Amino acid sequence: MRRSRGFTLVEILLALGLMSMLLALAYGGLRASTRAADKGQAILQESGRIRMAHQFIRKQLNQMALLGFSQEDDPLDRTVFLGEAKKIRFVAAMPGYLGFGGPQVQELAVVPGEKGQMLVLSHALLQGFEEQNLYLRDPIVLLDKIEYAEFSFLGIDDEGNLTAWVNQWEETATLPESVSLDIQFTEDVYLKWPLLTASVRIDPSALQELVSGTDLAPGSDNTSIRDIVKRRRNQN
Repeated sequence: MRRSRGFTLVEILLALGLMSMLLALAYGGLRASTRAADKGQAILQESGRIRMAHQFIRKQLNQMALLGFSQEDDPLDRTVFLGEAKKIRFVAAMPGYLGFGGPQVQELAVVPGEKGQMLVLSHALLQGFEEQNLYLRDPIVLLDKIEYAEFSFLGIDDEGNLTAWVNQWEETATLPESVSLDIQFTEDVYLKWPLLTASVRIDPSALQELVSGTDLAPGSDNTSIRDIVKRRRNQN
């Protein structure tokens, strides 16, 4: 009787080699899909975080109040808004989950972080306010991984016309017509910061008229946020 023939060593090695290649391809595809899923999840988380920060900052800027947090001997010589390229300070109501007790002095500042820069929020009660009260607690980190960030401000002149955008607000006794925040993230963030240009909902010319004694045309009643954004884009 003829003896049955089995697999040779070469055939077994060839089968093992093919199986190893198939397993390697399957593992590579699985690993690539896992990385893509993780990246997508990270982008979704970053998108949600950026969107919430954008909405929060816009809301706080919209509801800025004409309340002084620094007052000298002259009752008219008070500070209601401080604005620099990397920091702003103003008075507004806080969300209930962040603060209570009435209006609060709020400070948004761009500070160094572990990866790039951070945008942080500090706040303290307006009643009995002193500057050191802003820093009694750790600030709230709104955004991180920032490559570049800058505030800019839009005002009105003595004739009621809009001025150019500036990075230093000199009229500390009045509120600007609008505040803009431009942010560029580091390469680790795959999203862009939407243009933020928030108008002040109250008319700051009321206090400016009280301080200067001149009649100013109300800017916030005659200009819309759409016109402001359009004008800024034309300037750029």
